[in-house]
Amino acid sequence: MIVLRPRIGDVVLAMLVTAVGVVGTVAAHRWAGHGMRGLDGLAIAFVVVAGLALAWRRRMPLVVLGVVAVAVSGYLVAGFRYGPILLALLVAVYSIARHRPPRTAGIAAGVALLLLWAHTVLTGPGWAGIIPAAAWVLVPFAAGLVARTQSEAVARQRSEALRRRVDDERLRIAQEVHDVVGHGLAAIKMQADVALHVLAKKPDQAEIALNAISRTSSDALDELRATLAVVRAGTGQGPEPGLSRAHDLVNRTRDAGVDVSLRVRGEMPELPKSVDLTGYRILQESLTNVLRHSREQRAEITLDYSPEEVTIEVTNPSPATTGGDGLGIPGMRRRVEALGGEFSAGASGGRFRVHARLPIGAQQ
Repeated sequence: MIVLRPRIGDVVLAMLVTAVGVVGTVAAHRWAGHGMRGLDGLAIAFVVVAGLALAWRRRMPLVVLGVVAVAVSGYLVAGFRYGPILLALLVAVYSIARHRPPRTAGIAAGVALLLLWAHTVLTGPGWAGIIPAAAWVLVPFAAGLVARTQSEAVARQRSEALRRRVDDERLRIAQEVHDVVGHGLAAIKMQADVALHVLAKKPDQAEIALNAISRTSSDALDELRATLAVVRAGTGQGPEPGLSRAHDLVNRTRDAGVDVSLRVRGEMPELPKSVDLTGYRILQESLTNVLRHSREQRAEITLDYSPEEVTIEVTNPSPATTGGDGLGIPGMRRRVEALGGEFSAGASGGRFRVHARLPIGAQQ
């Protein structure tokens, strides 16, 4: 058997309504004129039952409304004076509208309203009391519906925000894996092609290419493990690569057969992790595109450091197409724009140019 324990807040509210109901009922009968039934234990019992039932108003709002409606009806039919017992009805109607579907709540509130109307017409003020009696049900019912609608809207917004965060995280992971694996595989393919080409006639050069494949694959695996470790930890913290490793990236690309020149202007300041990682990924993806798509295996890199920003430019002598629908250039653009920077990539004058400006101060 499942026992639904009331919530502490509801217990406090129920005790408060009960206390107000008892004190108010006693005062109302003390100051009332003649013509109504005198106060006795039955009246107090009705008030106490109606008030204490509210302790389960969120756990069992339908049952609570039924108990309160019966208690209020019994109180009025017995001939007692109108009083604070109606506060319990107000809270019960609000609660069922707030915590149950509109159809169920509407039917239950309608039954409660009919009971109140029946007393009003038959033994109470008559038809003149229809509208005041309806207000005790319709007003809290409307308030409960508004509160329910607002709560559902907030829940939908939270769910949508959570879905967006999940989608963004999936995209981030896909981008990280794409950058790490894509660069490594492109370099390995280039080195393997060289090894196959010279294997028969120049085995010593083939051995050099195979050693480069071993180093490149080892570096790529280490970087992939580090990326996946950060993902599993879920902290966003970890030994992620940065622009301080630009020379290592250039050397690996040179091992793959690409003639890469690196020019650095200014001194590298202390960079926020987001800027440092984004700069590295832009270099990595740009060189990957040169490996995959450029007809001439040459690239020129310029890193321009200042206290306010980092500017990255990668060019190669012939246009490097990216296949159109990959994660490469769109992924670089998303990374840069997420930091409030500027990004451009395209062919012009027989050269393909990737340009990124990453602001530093906005990320600190």
